[in-house]
Amino acid sequence: MRQHHLLAFAFAVSVSGKDISVADIAAFTEAAKTIAAGDTLILQDGIWADGRLKIHAEGTAEKPVTIKAQTPGKVVFTGDSRLSVGGAHVLVDGLWFQNPTGAQVVELRLDSKQLASDCRITNCAVTNDTQLTSVDSSQFVSIYGARNRVDHCYIAGKTTQGTTLVVWLSNEAKDQGKHQIDHNHFGPRQKLGKNGGETIRLGDSKTSMQTAACIVEHNLFEKCDGEAECISNKSCGNLYHSNTFKGVSGTLTLRHGNACRVENNVFFGDKAKGSGGVRIIGEDHVVTGNLFDSLTGDNERSAMCFMLGIPDSVPNGYFQVKRAKVTNNTFVNCAHNILIGMSGDKKAKLPPMETEISGNRIQTNLGEAFELKCAVEGVVMKDNEIGQAVPEAYKLPAPEPVGPAWWK
Repeated sequence: MRQHHLLAFAFAVSVSGKDISVADIAAFTEAAKTIAAGDTLILQDGIWADGRLKIHAEGTAEKPVTIKAQTPGKVVFTGDSRLSVGGAHVLVDGLWFQNPTGAQVVELRLDSKQLASDCRITNCAVTNDTQLTSVDSSQFVSIYGARNRVDHCYIAGKTTQGTTLVVWLSNEAKDQGKHQIDHNHFGPRQKLGKNGGETIRLGDSKTSMQTAACIVEHNLFEKCDGEAECISNKSCGNLYHSNTFKGVSGTLTLRHGNACRVENNVFFGDKAKGSGGVRIIGEDHVVTGNLFDSLTGDNERSAMCFMLGIPDSVPNGYFQVKRAKVTNNTFVNCAHNILIGMSGDKKAKLPPMETEISGNRIQTNLGEAFELKCAVEGVVMKDNEIGQAVPEAYKLPAPEPVGPAWWK
């Protein structure tokens, strides 16, 4: 926060609402009390140390409430800064949270009763280049409520325990999920050395049977090495589409929940140790149209891994794979391609059932096409092209721009 205590703000009236310029947290707090649909809070350039922005506002689709930097990337929050947004149709644009020290940084709720819906965080950054480890557990971005969007942001460098970006669900809420996470650049995250280092988690084991129906698409994950699960799916009905994983020592793991789709993603090993693809647990998942290129991981980090299920599994255990469809994927130069029957628990013994693996193209000059560690009577394998030659060139669309426009 600026080193003065005056309520320094000014405003101008436009057709759509007021433009209100604020120079410090006190001015922001005061202006937020009377903010209305169509109004814009413009944060003046500078360092905002330990700045706590809290706002509950009610915009509309046509007239959102906007919070934006005077110059994108030049409003820098440091220390124990936090943005908490509640209400509806609030747009946050161009802020940079640098080396945050608090347990929460960007939170799409004001408190447990004031969640955010139809809000958007765009063109922002949350970054860390320190070795902070003192926080027990923290998140850079926490998404609550319904139909929120986080897009074109750069999020990188987390060193403390806790998932970088989390979608939180409730077993009681009727209107929740349906969030969109797109066109973000998730930059390097070093190995944490224990559980809790995911880059994205949708839900948790307690709410994993809830339908989240989130879309995660057109993001770049680069060297996100926090733990074995770069993405941990823990809810139902999510779509992972057209993302790029580059040099990630981990996998997209369908850990809990059912009926998710993983399609048209690209997994580049990029010479990273332990780089993996997709791990399947649960029911009715579809994995189709993905490219797995030069992945080095084995066992749980194979390019494609089907886990064994636990009889009568508890919510945080391993549910049996049922009715999975793995179709039309391409595997090139992977050390381990498709593994069926990996055990993550000594009680796990149920093999996949009613599952189809078909139409995939698998190069086998490094590893075998299939590694079978269990009975596979419940798996139909058909029309897969297997050989040592590189499969016909995979037609990749040009990647769409990711991250903030101002980030260099």
